[in-house]
Amino acid sequence: MSVIVDFVNNILWGQGQILLFMLVLCGVWFTFKLGMIQFRHFGHMFSILKGGTKSDAQGISSFQALCTSLSARVGTGNLAGVAIAISVGGPGAVFWMWVIALLGMATGFAESVLGQLYKVKDENGEFRGGPAYYIKQGLNNSWLAIAFSLCLFFGYGFVFSAVQANTITDAINNAYGIPPLNTGLVIIVLASFIVVGGLRSIARFAEWVVPFMGVTYILVALFITISNISLLPGVLSDIINSAFGLKEAAGGTLAAALKAGIQRGLYSNEAGSGSVPHAAASATPYPNHPVSQGYVQMLGVFFDTIVLCTCTAFIILLAGEFNGDNVEGIRMTQNAMNSHLGAGGADFVAAAICFFSFTSVVANYAYGESNLRIFKIDNKVGKSLYTIGYLAMILWGSMAALPKVWAMADMALGLMTVINVIAIVLMTPTIVSISKDYFKKHKSNEKVEYKAGDCEIQGKSEDGIW
Repeated sequence: MSVIVDFVNNILWGQGQILLFMLVLCGVWFTFKLGMIQFRHFGHMFSILKGGTKSDAQGISSFQALCTSLSARVGTGNLAGVAIAISVGGPGAVFWMWVIALLGMATGFAESVLGQLYKVKDENGEFRGGPAYYIKQGLNNSWLAIAFSLCLFFGYGFVFSAVQANTITDAINNAYGIPPLNTGLVIIVLASFIVVGGLRSIARFAEWVVPFMGVTYILVALFITISNISLLPGVLSDIINSAFGLKEAAGGTLAAALKAGIQRGLYSNEAGSGSVPHAAASATPYPNHPVSQGYVQMLGVFFDTIVLCTCTAFIILLAGEFNGDNVEGIRMTQNAMNSHLGAGGADFVAAAICFFSFTSVVANYAYGESNLRIFKIDNKVGKSLYTIGYLAMILWGSMAALPKVWAMADMALGLMTVINVIAIVLMTPTIVSISKDYFKKHKSNEKVEYKAGDCEIQGKSEDGIW
């Protein structure tokens, strides 16, 4: 398994660097095709959320969909992932995380619009969707849809939850000396109580926990930044200079900074990977148009990387904690927090990673469950087998070696991303067409609502959805 993982990652992330080029070019492509939507309509992202708390029997609310996607996004990538990026690529990796996030906002918009447009209803009459569905309905390509679903099952259904569990147990062990197995068992019990209620239970959990943990973490980061405000210009200078290889620091060459920033930035915000469309598809949007969910999920990319990852980066860099030779993951963040807050720093990070990563664990389950219908196993037996495998991987991840777990996560995410990026680029005409439909209706002050046939799309959405 290690040989296979290393071989695939070398093609995707290593010497081949396929994903680095694909993601950057995809972000540039949709930024151009959608008229720099992430900059021109920046304020509109926030206004969409004003009515986004409404839900119905068919779908969760737009706000719940945002919180669900954020609960999957916000996790190890924001705390351990940023630390790894800085350790490997130097401070300049932070700059490239920003770049991939700004470009990724357009990509996230595109894939979320498709997720909404081609959503379906499950046996309970609730909305489900994602890349497998828009690949099958929009591109009429069943084998590629199945390939994506298999990658997603491997990634979000199993490996990514193992990564989150690994980071939780390591943080708890570092702070309190509690054995990883014990912490892993607690995670399994708590996750079981939430995921047994399905997507709606997960969405309600995310709706309350994500805003609380996000605001708390930002306030602590602001306090630390203000307390060290005299050091901030030097930190910003290090980020810019290291980003272009103008200053050597802990492996901070241009190539190292670029690769580490994009790789860890993608893992954090997930733009282009095809995960977020599952949450987007589950919502009843407001206004009732697929593009409104594109705006909501575009905001999620901004909040995850530009806001939360930057908070972690400043905490680490203001403490001067990036000059180590080894990838320390969450422990680097804990050490940095200790230098700012004293002995309580490790406790705060341990609590933050528990909240951040645990919400990812339960949201990952929902993404995997959304794809059961593709294999026609969306029934009690199928869900039970999936749940058992999901919980078993959490237990394994809680005790596994960090590099091995991260390598498997990179492979799963990379394979998903390759398939999804190809699909959304092929579906550019549909994305542009339906976006223009929204822009036109919004500009003319008419009711912004989408009905089947309002604009030309590839393939066909499911009957009765629109």
